[in-house]
Amino acid sequence: MKTTEEIIQIAKRTLKTEIEGISGLLPQLNNDFMVIISCILKSRGRVIVTGVGKSAIIAQKIVATFNSTGTPSVFMHAADAVHGDLGIIQKDDLIICISKSGNTPEIKVLVPHLKHSGNTVIAMVGDRDSSLARQADYIIDTTVEKEACPHNLAPTTSTTAQLVMGDILAVCLLECRDFSTQDFAKFHPGGSLGKRLYLKVSDLYVHNEKPMVDPAATIREVIVEITKNRLGAVTVVEDNKILGIITDGDIRRMMEKYATINGLHASDIMGRSPRKISSDELAVNALEMMRSNNITQLVVADNDDYKGIIHLHDLLKEGII
Repeated sequence: MKTTEEIIQIAKRTLKTEIEGISGLLPQLNNDFMVIISCILKSRGRVIVTGVGKSAIIAQKIVATFNSTGTPSVFMHAADAVHGDLGIIQKDDLIICISKSGNTPEIKVLVPHLKHSGNTVIAMVGDRDSSLARQADYIIDTTVEKEACPHNLAPTTSTTAQLVMGDILAVCLLECRDFSTQDFAKFHPGGSLGKRLYLKVSDLYVHNEKPMVDPAATIREVIVEITKNRLGAVTVVEDNKILGIITDGDIRRMMEKYATINGLHASDIMGRSPRKISSDELAVNALEMMRSNNITQLVVADNDDYKGIIHLHDLLKEGII
């Protein structure tokens, strides 16, 4: 068993080796790389990313990043491709083949078929003299001096270089397409970021009750309405015009202030300047209003037309926070 110090030294050596491997990619980001970016941008088809073994795993990650940032992409395992999956590829598709050696049997069989079909082939390869590099239309050189593996065998630094180069491609394409946060949200509707960018107050308050009382309502009626709707507040409304709000906190403060509640009405204890938000506002804006005012609910109103209440719990439930 290695000592703690030995393990830490191994970890540092591994990290240093991988950092050096990534740094070695910098000279590859030149005019040739710009030609590849232009080629992908001009393509009328999808980007098909393929590989074998660890390179196939990296290819799947690159595809996921491409798809989420505006570059339509499909993963195709090179071994499956030569056994029928070539049917995935359409005439306008562009192919990125990922391989450290560029000489794996599956790649050697696959690439000539791709060239015969007239598809553009980009090689992300660690050997410029390989079969893949010689047949490709364009080359992304991901050569690394050595693997982080002490035997220089297990794909470590080389797959990191492939992964990083995939991210570089994705980010360059993203920015060239002026891909915005709103575009990102369209592709991530189930994520918290997507919800922050598209979920509106109207999507949430409609699932709640619409607690309200008349200004002449008794305190008992106020408490019953608050309890029944479980939103911690009730809006005081007359002719659908909002006059105020009564929260759980207002009830507690009332109990401290008055010896008896007999004769008190909603209008006597309501807050006369309730915080409001329109139904078409983003839910994230409701959250910011609650935070800045240290409250847990907002009255939803459009031009003073009472719609309902949105509660902090609604935002929690959607993962907005």
